[in-house]
Amino acid sequence: MYKEVKLSEKIYYIGVNDRRTSLFENMWPLDRGISYNSFLINDDKIAIIDTVEAGFFEKWLDKVRTIIKDRPIDYIIVNHMEPDHSSAIRFITELYPDVKIVGNRKTTPMLEGYYGITKNVTEVKEGDVIELGTTSLSFHPIPMVHWPESMVCFEQSSGILFSTDAFGSYGTLDGGVFDDEMDFEYFRDEMRRYYSNIVGKYGNPVQKALSKLSALDIKLIAPAHGPLIRKNIKDVIARHDRWSKHETEKGVVIAYASMYGNTEVLAEVTARSLAENGIERIRMYDVSKTHISYIISDVFKYRGFIMASPTYSNELHPNMEALVMKLQHMGFKNHLFGVIGSYTWGGVAAKKLLEAGQNLNWELVGTPIEQKYSIKEESFNACIKLGEEMAKRLKE
Repeated sequence: MYKEVKLSEKIYYIGVNDRRTSLFENMWPLDRGISYNSFLINDDKIAIIDTVEAGFFEKWLDKVRTIIKDRPIDYIIVNHMEPDHSSAIRFITELYPDVKIVGNRKTTPMLEGYYGITKNVTEVKEGDVIELGTTSLSFHPIPMVHWPESMVCFEQSSGILFSTDAFGSYGTLDGGVFDDEMDFEYFRDEMRRYYSNIVGKYGNPVQKALSKLSALDIKLIAPAHGPLIRKNIKDVIARHDRWSKHETEKGVVIAYASMYGNTEVLAEVTARSLAENGIERIRMYDVSKTHISYIISDVFKYRGFIMASPTYSNELHPNMEALVMKLQHMGFKNHLFGVIGSYTWGGVAAKKLLEAGQNLNWELVGTPIEQKYSIKEESFNACIKLGEEMAKRLKE
């Protein structure tokens, strides 16, 4: 049984919730689960906009057939080929062999490559329209948000933007489907974690997409993951605009690795100095305990970042090295950074952390600290000074 969820007179939500998968893309923790959002237009022609992950096909198909009964499906719109949205396509083409699959020129080779599909494929380009009856869909590619074939489609009569992975979020839809049916604040951090880890590298393509979409009279944003947005449209677009420009807030993330607690003490002294100098938003993370995605989300949010690591086999601590490499890969901008290293016989941590910040063109605050053995008066005072200098720069 399925209780219909309508977006408009002709348009339905047919997504599913995944509370079982523990890692999205086998990387990012799903503490709150995730939704795979799919949509159906039931007009003179029937169109489905994106499918779901293949493991949820039966539940999803029940929703489809509750609405369309024994009518054929005319179109499957493929906004994005990532398998969490497309892997049910192969099953649909077996059940509905005459269905037309709609994508762009970069979708076509992916359909063949993933699923061996070459028949009944229709390519669309910017501004093309498919008429379905009283409804219609126009198509707008948004390449590299976050795959090269990514596109959105827009239903003009209802003002619904089907935005694929743009404006998405982690988290299942627990009763409420629309943002005004739920405690939307619950999703804000997960929306940023989703954006920063998956889309954050692609700020320039996001800016181009936002510019393109600004010409549309959007009444509802229907992303492929997370809540459907109709109350907070301006706020959500503004957030993505700021995020894609790498704008940050006043605050400091301290990420540290510590094998026996000595590096942690240096980090804590620095954190206390920050607080004493008026910085209220301080986020401390042990990189061996907290998944990298949560750290990245807060690094993306706050301007100040202090890295602390011991030297481990003439390298950084492996978990700190993983964080540093990921940050360099993602190319986050507009940060102040400080460096704390420790060692027992050969110290290279401070040097490598300094190089990481410089590779990102971040601004170094203070002098890199490197402590041999446990904390001493000199390094204690150096950490206090680092906190003072970071606070001062953040307030300027």
